[in-house]
Amino acid sequence: MRILVDLTHPGDVHFFRHAIEIWRRRNHTVLVTARRKDIVVDLLQRLGIAHDDLGAARSGLLGLTVELLSRTYLLCGRVRRFRPDVMTSIAGVFIAQAGWICRVPSVVFYDTENAYLSNLLTYPFCTTVATPRCYTGTVPARKHRRYAGYQELAYTHPHQFTPDPARLAAYGLARDEPFTFVRLVAWGAAHDTRDHGFTRVEDAIRELERFGRVVISSEGPMPRVLEANRLSGPPEDVHHLLAFARLYIGESATMASESATLGTPAIFVSTTGRGYTDEQERKYGLTYTFSDRRTAQRDALAKAAEILGDETSRERWQRKRDQMLADTIDVTEFIVTLVEAHGRAS
Repeated sequence: MRILVDLTHPGDVHFFRHAIEIWRRRNHTVLVTARRKDIVVDLLQRLGIAHDDLGAARSGLLGLTVELLSRTYLLCGRVRRFRPDVMTSIAGVFIAQAGWICRVPSVVFYDTENAYLSNLLTYPFCTTVATPRCYTGTVPARKHRRYAGYQELAYTHPHQFTPDPARLAAYGLARDEPFTFVRLVAWGAAHDTRDHGFTRVEDAIRELERFGRVVISSEGPMPRVLEANRLSGPPEDVHHLLAFARLYIGESATMASESATLGTPAIFVSTTGRGYTDEQERKYGLTYTFSDRRTAQRDALAKAAEILGDETSRERWQRKRDQMLADTIDVTEFIVTLVEAHGRAS
């Protein structure tokens, strides 16, 4: 079988990395196409995954429109040369268009309800949309496949990942050193155009530092005074840090879910929520979301202080994680099976 995997975001690399390994062990031929966004290409190189670079990401509605046209054109060229039996991606706007034009089945995985524009450009043209069971967006019923889990479980599930405290040293962290992990995003995606998170980042970091060291992962520039907190180290090992952090707090829903599925308390600060973080909060108490423009930062920091001041939080969150894992699947196995089924049917 010939499978084309299109990776457009760093999280996509982690989502598909284990599935790609399984497909290749089964003697399928896999072509990986990549988009230069953040550390996508760097991650692929560090993980030893051969790939075809189709160019850099653009930002803003005009830039994203130009990128849609140019990248779909390039992707169609790869499809005609590679002749895949099936294509797959997260979000899938590029493979949906290229697959529809080239008459190749496309399997899209997604979990972001407020990505209205990309969903409008994807769902009518793709073959299948697979979402977590908690997804609250609209998908054509005949195309929709729900699964019991979260995208992040494709690479944080115990079948796929074991946290290693020895990896902390590469980031300048001691094995038993308590730290808080903060994530700041650039708000450049199509679904981010009206959203924001922290309103006073420097104040937030100073408040968190009362409880120990704070490390920051940021998509873009930060105030100079915070540069000493910037995280540096192997990007492929970031989930080891999340697993050993006392707390995650940040503007990335993906990292909030990664932390939750690893058993680390997670606080998501954003003016829009997600179905998966809502379920993780409502059903399992693994995350907390703060979305009110006026009070989100204040309320998030109050919850952070409550968690960081509780010496039993680590054990309690591990018990919550165990309950979540009992209710969910190994998402990598689902990815492999679903994509293979569409390849065989083509």
